[in-house]
Amino acid sequence: MNKMKSIVLSLFVFITIFAIAQGVVLVSAQEKADFKVGLECNYAPFNWTQLDDSNDAVEISGGGGYCGGYDVEIAKKIAEGLDRNLVIVKTEWDGLIPALNSGKIDAVIAGMSPTEERKASVDFSDIYYESDLVIVVKADSDYAKATDLKGFEGAKITGQLNTFHYTVIDQIPGVKKQTAMETFPAMIVALSSGKIDGYISERPGAISAVESNPDLTFVAFDEGKGFEANPEDVAIAVALKKGNADVKAINDILATIDRETRQEIMDKMIEIQPVAAE
Repeated sequence: MNKMKSIVLSLFVFITIFAIAQGVVLVSAQEKADFKVGLECNYAPFNWTQLDDSNDAVEISGGGGYCGGYDVEIAKKIAEGLDRNLVIVKTEWDGLIPALNSGKIDAVIAGMSPTEERKASVDFSDIYYESDLVIVVKADSDYAKATDLKGFEGAKITGQLNTFHYTVIDQIPGVKKQTAMETFPAMIVALSSGKIDGYISERPGAISAVESNPDLTFVAFDEGKGFEANPEDVAIAVALKKGNADVKAINDILATIDRETRQEIMDKMIEIQPVAAE
């Protein structure tokens, strides 16, 4: 009888330990930390909004569709490397840094340049993409034939609010600098309607705009004929709250993505972007 009790007790202990172990695994999986990333979802090919999860787009937290693009692909790699759940938090450009510093999001991965002004309020990772500045214009415009900044004398040019893009407009001789606009789609509408003659963009964003709007083109410049900019101004990096210890781990993850792979990702995003990203 005692032997039977011992067997039953051992079995009970085994089952209890097994159940506890399973529970620990389940709780561990459920408690996997979120990696909340803020971005506009409105700046193709870096990020855009779409209606479904095609091409591995990620659902936007709180509803409103799905977000895809180059920034999202980089965010996926970072979240995986950090062993966290990627959460996309759609946020207006002007609200990204305030959302970061208030703790609403953990990182900004939104085509943001690590300028000295921004470094005063947030930390940045290493660079994860480099580009150059161009001017998007109507394809049938005289400005489409320009080969240097002087060719835009008298042009009505704008850029996105609170970006380096807007400040470089002052380098154009005799330019008619227009009020900054909040989004790139808004600038495309203004350009197509004739309200402006052009707007400043990074090359990938310009390629994306032209792909979606055949009546547009962009003017790129040979070295020495275009905008003067610090390397950090035409590069993008991950923004983090001051003192965030994740910066080293994120840099280690970014270091595993070589330049060729980054360009391959960008080329793919340009190819699959929605014809009219919302």
